[in-house]
Amino acid sequence: MITSVLVANRGEIARRVFRTCAELGVATVAVHSDADAHAPHVREADAAVRLPGDSPAETYLRGDLVIEAALAAGAGAVHPGYGFLSENAGFARAVRDAGLVWIGPDASAIEAMASKTRAKQLMGEAGVPLLAPVRPEEATEADLPLLVKAAAGGGGRGMRVVRELAALDGEIEAARAEAAAAFGDGEVFVEPYVERGRHVEVQILADGHGTVWALGTRDCSLQRRHQKVVEEAPAPALSAELRAELHEAAVRAARAVDYRGAGTVEFLVASGGPGGPGGPGSAGVGPGHRAYFLEMNTRLQVEHPVTECVYGVDLVALQIRVAEGGALDPGGPPAPRGHAVEARLYAEDPARGWQPQTGTLHRLEVPGVRLDSGVADGDEIGVHYDPMLAKAVAFAPTRQEAVRRLAHALERARVHGPATNRELLVRSLRHPDFADAGSGGNGADGPALGLDTGFYDRHLEELTRPGDATARRLAALAAALADAARNRAAGTTVTARLGGWRNVPSQPQVKTYRSEPSQEEIEVRYRLTRDGLHVEDGPAPDGEASASDAGPGLLSGARLRLLEAQPERVRLEVDGVRREFAVARYGRHGEHVHVDAPPPLGSHAFTALPRLREPETRNEPGSLLAPMPGTVVRVVPGLSVGDAVKAGEPLLWLEAMKMEHKVVAPASGTLTALHAEPGRQVDVGALLAVVTEDGGAGAGDAARTEPPTPSGSSTQPEPSAQSDQSAQKETS
Repeated sequence: MITSVLVANRGEIARRVFRTCAELGVATVAVHSDADAHAPHVREADAAVRLPGDSPAETYLRGDLVIEAALAAGAGAVHPGYGFLSENAGFARAVRDAGLVWIGPDASAIEAMASKTRAKQLMGEAGVPLLAPVRPEEATEADLPLLVKAAAGGGGRGMRVVRELAALDGEIEAARAEAAAAFGDGEVFVEPYVERGRHVEVQILADGHGTVWALGTRDCSLQRRHQKVVEEAPAPALSAELRAELHEAAVRAARAVDYRGAGTVEFLVASGGPGGPGGPGSAGVGPGHRAYFLEMNTRLQVEHPVTECVYGVDLVALQIRVAEGGALDPGGPPAPRGHAVEARLYAEDPARGWQPQTGTLHRLEVPGVRLDSGVADGDEIGVHYDPMLAKAVAFAPTRQEAVRRLAHALERARVHGPATNRELLVRSLRHPDFADAGSGGNGADGPALGLDTGFYDRHLEELTRPGDATARRLAALAAALADAARNRAAGTTVTARLGGWRNVPSQPQVKTYRSEPSQEEIEVRYRLTRDGLHVEDGPAPDGEASASDAGPGLLSGARLRLLEAQPERVRLEVDGVRREFAVARYGRHGEHVHVDAPPPLGSHAFTALPRLREPETRNEPGSLLAPMPGTVVRVVPGLSVGDAVKAGEPLLWLEAMKMEHKVVAPASGTLTALHAEPGRQVDVGALLAVVTEDGGAGAGDAARTEPPTPSGSSTQPEPSAQSDQSAQKETS
C-alpha cells in the first residue's frame, strides 16, 4: 500500500496528483527549483525538497537529485507527471532500484516506445496500421510530399517537410543536426507526409492482471508550434467502424509491450491516403479514411481531464491502484457519457508569432468550469518553463453544449497580467470549422469540416484581428472615470481639496492609455458637467470602425450617460443600454489597468501613460534587441563581426519558456557588433547584435524573431523556410 508519493514534476500536474493523493489519504512530497520556491505546488505539498538551480537541466531533469529527495523525505513512491523525466526509462529503473514504487509503466515498455522507428516496427508486428517508411535512396517524385522526422524526442524538433526531391538529402542532414542538438540522438526516418490530417488518440489503461482498457478517443487537432491547444473527448465525426479500429489498435499496441498503467496511443487520421488532397470537410470521414499509428506516450497526458469527465473516472487514482498491484474491472471501463472540451490558456501573444510572455499574474479566475492550474494570483511567470497557465475544461451532455459552455466561461474569465491566448481560444471555439464539426448527437456523426491540424494555418489572421475599437475606447473611458473616482476618494484632486465651484469653463479631463499587447495609444478626453458626461473622442485608428462609429471619433456619436463611477466599478448607459465595467489596477503606481465587461465589450488591458514622458532611448541603427528575456542557446558557427549577412539569415537562437526563437538579420548588410554567446542570459531589450544595412541605412532597432508558420499538420509539422520555433516536450 502506497502511503506517500513524491511528484517528480512541477506546476499544474503536480497539483493535480496532489489533489487525488489527498482524497486517497496519501501524503505528498514536492520538489522544486529555486524559481519555483514559492509556487503553489510547493505550498500545497505536505513536504518539499529544494533542487538547487533554476533551469530544468539543473533541477527537474536531474533524476539522481529527485530520487535523493524522495528518500530524504520518506516517500514510498514516485509519480513522474508528464514531461521532464516521465518517459525516461533509466529514471524509472533507478526509482525501482532505490526501493521506491514507480507509478508508471515498466522501463522496458518505455524503452520500446522511446524510439519512433523501434515503436513503429513493434506496432507493425502487432498489426497496428502504419505509414510505410520510405527509403531516402529509393524515393521518387510520386512519393512526395515526404516528412523527415527525428526518431527520438518530440515537440516538432528534427522534422522537415520535403516537397522537392532535390531537397531531400539536405533536409535529412538538417533534421539530423537539429535532433542531435535537442535529444542527443541524430537518428531520423522518412515517411509520407499527410496533408490535412487529424490528430486523434486513444487513452489506454492496463493492469498487471491482463486487463487493458481503451477509454475512448480524443481529438487534439487544434495545435500551434506542434503543441496542442484545444482537445476534446470523444473525437467528433468518426464512424463507428473507425472508432472500433482505433480502440482495437490501441489495445494491441499496449499488449505488444506488456504495458502497465496509463498511456496514450496517438494516430494520424487521414482521408484520401497519404499525400492526397483530402479536401475541406473530408478529414477523417468518408470513403478511404485511414488511421495511422504515430507514437505511444508512456505517461499521463496533459489532456487527460476530458477523458475523466466523459468516463467518470480519476485516472491518477487508477494509476496508483495499478502501481499497488490492484486490478481493473476485466469487464471494461464505465460507459462513456456526454462530451468534454479542454482549452489550454497560455501566456503568449498569438498575433506575434505565439511569442511567450512574462510578468506578474495578478489574477486568474475562470468561472463555471474545471480549472487545472499551476499558478496562483501574484505568481511571477518566468522564462524557465512552459508558458501554460491553466487548462479550462467544460463538460456537458452534447458537444455543442460543452463548446458553448467553455467559450462562455473563457469570455468571462478575469486574466490579469501578461498577454494570453484567451481571446484566440474563444474565437477558435466559436469558429464554424470547429463549432460545427459533427452535426448529430455528441458530434459523432456528420463531417469534420475544417477540423484538422491546419486550422491555425488557415485561420490565424482572422482569429487574431484586433477587437472592436469602440469597445476598447469605452473600456479606456471606464478606466479613466474609475481613476478619477479613486483620486476623489483619496482627496488628491484640486476639486476634492477646494470644492467643485469655479467661475470659468472647466478644461476636459485627459488620460492616455496604451492598449496591451497591441501598443495602440488611446487618449480619453471628457468633462463632467451639470448636464452629465461629455466625451471628446479622438479619431479611430486607421482601418478600424464599428457599428457605433459616427463623426470623427468612435464615441462621439454614441449617447453616453454616467450612472456610477467607483474606483473599481463604472456603470455607463451606452445608447440606452446599461453596461458595467470592473476596473482593477496593479503596479507601484497603479499603471497596469485591466477592465472587464460582459460581452460584447470584453476584457482589455492597458498601461496608463504619464502626462510628462521621459525621452525615448535611441539605439544605434540596425540594433537587434532581445524581444523577451531568455538564454542564448547558440550562435551561427563562425559568425563574427565584419561578416556579410543577408536578410532573413539566422544569426542566433534564444530559448525562453521551452521554446526556441530564431533571430534573423532584418536586412542585408554587415554585422558590425555581436554581443551574444551561448549560455548568456539576456533581459528583454538587451542588445544582441548590430547589422549595418548595405547603403548605410539603418536596419531597425528590434530583433526580428521568425514566427512559426502553422502548417497542414502539426502532428506532421511543416515549418516554413523562415521558421524554426519549437517547444521541448514538457506538455504535449
